[in-house]
Amino acid sequence: MTGVSPITPELPEASAPPARVSPQVAEERGARALAESLRRDALPVPAALESLLPEGGLAKGSVVRYSGGNALLSGLLAAVTGSGGHAAVIGLPRFGLLAAAEMGARLDRLAVVADPGSDPLEVASVLLDGLDLVVLGLNGARVPISRTRVLTARARNRGSTLVVTGGSWAGSVLCIDTRVAAYSGLGRGRGRLRTLRLDVSVQGRSAQPRTGNLALCPNNGRVEWVDTNHVVAEPLTAVHHAVS
Repeated sequence: MTGVSPITPELPEASAPPARVSPQVAEERGARALAESLRRDALPVPAALESLLPEGGLAKGSVVRYSGGNALLSGLLAAVTGSGGHAAVIGLPRFGLLAAAEMGARLDRLAVVADPGSDPLEVASVLLDGLDLVVLGLNGARVPISRTRVLTARARNRGSTLVVTGGSWAGSVLCIDTRVAAYSGLGRGRGRLRTLRLDVSVQGRSAQPRTGNLALCPNNGRVEWVDTNHVVAEPLTAVHHAVS
C-alpha cells in the first residue's frame, strides 16, 4: 500500500550489564551486612544496664572483656536464659548458681563447666557453636593473640557472644568493669546481703566511655538490678576497693 510508512517497533533501551564485584569486595559487603544485622539483634541484658551499652545489649558474634565480681555476670546470664536463650559458664568454680537463679536465670538452659581441663579455650570454642552466650574464666592467663583471633572469628561466624574475665585478652569490642561501691544487710561476720551497689564503666571501640551505678535489690522473693534512683532507702556501707 502506497503512502503508508512502515511502523518500526520501539526497542527497550539496553541496560548496562551489572558491574562485576571482586570476591574480596563481596566478602567485605557480606561482613558489613552481617555486622549490621548483629547490631540490630543483641542479647538481652538487665534493664538497668541497657543505657550503658552502645547497642542496648551484648552484640551477637562479639567478644566482651569483663572485670569485677560475679554479681553482674549472674545478671547477664539470667537475662539471656530467662528470655529463652542458652548459655554456659566455663572455668569459674566459685560461680553461684543460686544467685543467678534468684535473678531469674533458667538453670535448665545454663551449662556449667567448673573445671575445663588444660585447654579452656578449646572448650569455649566448642560451646560457641550452639549457645547464645559463653562466659569464660581465664584464671589469670594471658591469651596469645593467635588464639584470641581464632575464638573471635568463631564467635562472629556462629553469632554467639563470648564474655572473657579474669585474665588478659586483646581485641575485645567492649569492656565492662565493675566495682562494689556499697552494700547493706551484712553485720559482723553474719547476716544476709540485701542491697549491693556497683560502679560500672563501659568502653567500646566506636562509642564514648559510659559510667553508671547499678544496684541489686530484693523484690518479691527475687533480686533484680535497678538504677540508683529506685533503690529502697536503707543504710549502706561504703567500700573503697573492688570486692569479688
